[in-house]
Amino acid sequence: MDYLAVISVIFYLLSGLLASRQLFSTQKKLNYQIIVISIIALLTHATWLYQHIFLVEGQDLPILNVVTLVSFLIALLSLIISKKLNTGILLPIVYGFNILNFIAVVYLPSHYITNLENNPAVGSHIIFALLAYAIMSIASLFALLLAYVNYRLKQHKSLVNALNIPPLMTLEKSLFQFILIGFVLLTCTLVTGFVFLEDMFAAENAHKAVLSIVAWIIYATLLWGHYKQGWRGRLVIYITIIGSSFLTLAYFGSRFVREIILLR
Repeated sequence: MDYLAVISVIFYLLSGLLASRQLFSTQKKLNYQIIVISIIALLTHATWLYQHIFLVEGQDLPILNVVTLVSFLIALLSLIISKKLNTGILLPIVYGFNILNFIAVVYLPSHYITNLENNPAVGSHIIFALLAYAIMSIASLFALLLAYVNYRLKQHKSLVNALNIPPLMTLEKSLFQFILIGFVLLTCTLVTGFVFLEDMFAAENAHKAVLSIVAWIIYATLLWGHYKQGWRGRLVIYITIIGSSFLTLAYFGSRFVREIILLR
């Protein structure tokens, strides 16, 4: 039994349940219990990553290990911003995904050994890519939350006021802050890819490069439209989700088919 995965799942579950309960509380700041339990879950998660990725023969980076690493970054960043922006509503969603991911990685084990220490430049490309995807994933969650709040307000539903969530303008401002940060990181990802990856446009990798460039264009257009043309509302939400979808296909599409579907 993978005890680290089990412990992490238990603490993610406890923290997610407590965060869900606080949605209907008048307390604005994240409960101390939630923070402590979340930190335990994250520390256990980080230990699991260290033991399963950094092996004697190299770094084991199959798709599920990479997704587990990305989900750790998303969970860590979500906890940090939830203290500042009162976005604890995102934690049950993020933690729930982490639980499902641990279940998948335990029951669908796979291996893909690489040696990044022999090529640290490629390592920098991977770090930029992981951070870019994590930030854009959080931006997508903000977009979905923004869509929900918009819908409830237009329907004159009282649940928006009952839930302990940030104001609409705060959500929109935070959304574009994350998109801007993610866009910078995605730009660094593409630049380091062009510079350091010799096979970036090889047959087996071309779709990743093309889809990543398409996602970059989508996010660039969105930022231009917002800051120059004043784009807001549904259009922004749709474009954010579309950009995130292209980025997900670029990062994980072919590897999911190759490592999970075709090998099972």
